[in-house]
Amino acid sequence: MEPLYQTILNDLKNQITNGSFPPGSQLPTEKELSDTYEVSRITSKRALTELEKMGLIERTRGKGSFVKEQTPQKTTTKRILFLLPFSNDLSLGNFSAGLFPVLQREGFEVMMTNFDYLTSHQANDIVQEFDGMIYYADDESQYLDLLYDLSFQQFPIVALDKQLHDLSLPTILSDNFAGGKVACDHLIESGHRRIAYIFGNSHPPQSTRQRYLGYIHSLKEQHLSFHTTLEDQQANPDHLLEYITVNEITALVCENDLVAIESMQVLKQGGFELPQQLSVVGFDDIQAASLVDPALTTVSQNFKQIGALAGEALMDWIRTGQQPESQKVAVTLITRHSTKELLTND
Repeated sequence: MEPLYQTILNDLKNQITNGSFPPGSQLPTEKELSDTYEVSRITSKRALTELEKMGLIERTRGKGSFVKEQTPQKTTTKRILFLLPFSNDLSLGNFSAGLFPVLQREGFEVMMTNFDYLTSHQANDIVQEFDGMIYYADDESQYLDLLYDLSFQQFPIVALDKQLHDLSLPTILSDNFAGGKVACDHLIESGHRRIAYIFGNSHPPQSTRQRYLGYIHSLKEQHLSFHTTLEDQQANPDHLLEYITVNEITALVCENDLVAIESMQVLKQGGFELPQQLSVVGFDDIQAASLVDPALTTVSQNFKQIGALAGEALMDWIRTGQQPESQKVAVTLITRHSTKELLTND
């Protein structure tokens, strides 16, 4: 249910748009609105204040609120801004393979750049130069002020990888929870009972936390009591070997392929045979995953489909003016040589 002030705001905005209140005409006063809608003066005042912020009216103390003459809307630029944190980050997938064909089919050019662009441009600059934006959410707290400004101006933004709950932007992302579960399910089916989850840093992002919860869910379904806690986070030589030995770990689910590959190197240097003594599963299916020894079992994200869905959602938003829904994309377990059935001595 929408707030009461929003109801008043939408009604007035529609009447301004359809000409019921033409430019220069006076809107009802705060008191008249509060009487009509049976709300407080504070509520009616907020509706008028929001209309003023949107540039639809101007308010003069002692005189009232008047509809402003509207400047023509900006013409379509046929350009989309595609923002990634780092263009050479190996942990990011190839979204472009799915995204670019969709946008090009609709006649849109794409400017792909990194976050430095946001530090040197204001929201108004972006609105004038582009029709929409695809934004890879590397950190949920970054650029919130600018993103909020763009959202306030109803500028179409589709996020990738992480949901920005503070802004309610539509997001296209992998089903990370299901990914963590399928990785752990595979190890359990192979006979493993003491499975650790390995984090790569002390502040795991939203996607990694979802994978971790999927791992926990898998263990709970099978009534297995052991699991890695959030305090046992960092895969580093000082702690990993000791943690595995003390806890009698036989398998690892790693937050991504880079962490898995680093962990495998540490384990081999520590004298472990892989996968005979330890099975390892990664996440992302980066190119290096199939090239390491042993080749890494991993959970693959369909980056091409994510890119295509993001492009289609953005095109629909620009075409219809209606914000699309968020979507989760299924993941796939790719079994290679870093995992095997656990041999027990019966």
